[in-house]
Amino acid sequence: MIINLVRPTEELKEKALNFRQDFFDNNETVIDGSEMFDKTDRYEDWLKSVIANTNLETVNPNWVVTDTFFAVDETNRIVGIIDLRHTLNDFLRDLGNCGYSVRPSDRRKGYAKEMLRQLLLIAKDKGMIEIQLSVKKDNEASIKTIIRNGGHYERSFEFEGEQASIYKIIL
Repeated sequence: MIINLVRPTEELKEKALNFRQDFFDNNETVIDGSEMFDKTDRYEDWLKSVIANTNLETVNPNWVVTDTFFAVDETNRIVGIIDLRHTLNDFLRDLGNCGYSVRPSDRRKGYAKEMLRQLLLIAKDKGMIEIQLSVKKDNEASIKTIIRNGGHYERSFEFEGEQASIYKIIL
């Protein structure tokens, strides 16, 4: 399995919309790590926001500087999405530096583990020393992904009525 993390572009629009539709067809309305791609009507508007949020000078005042990447396989098909939040504000304190999702039809193939591994290298290159991730307590697949990438349990919390845990990965 070979994947590359690539930044969203206009050229990826149709593949990105197809990726998003896979979630909707699977009755999933939330795409973690997508910077609201699941809530945006127009790809162009989402792309403009994603690009703006990569820079301290143009980031949305309600967000933090964030890098968002599609995970693309060897056939140039988008199999996942992952983001890296450079800092944590009050809202993100329990949510963490990173969110990710794998296309429903491509789960259980090791993509999440590899996406997170590659993102940790990017975070380290940016001078970050640790990454904090949150995960719902019943999401065993994501917990395994985090632990396999060096994650250590820190604490539990409740978010929107659900139990979740915080894991940290030292870079």
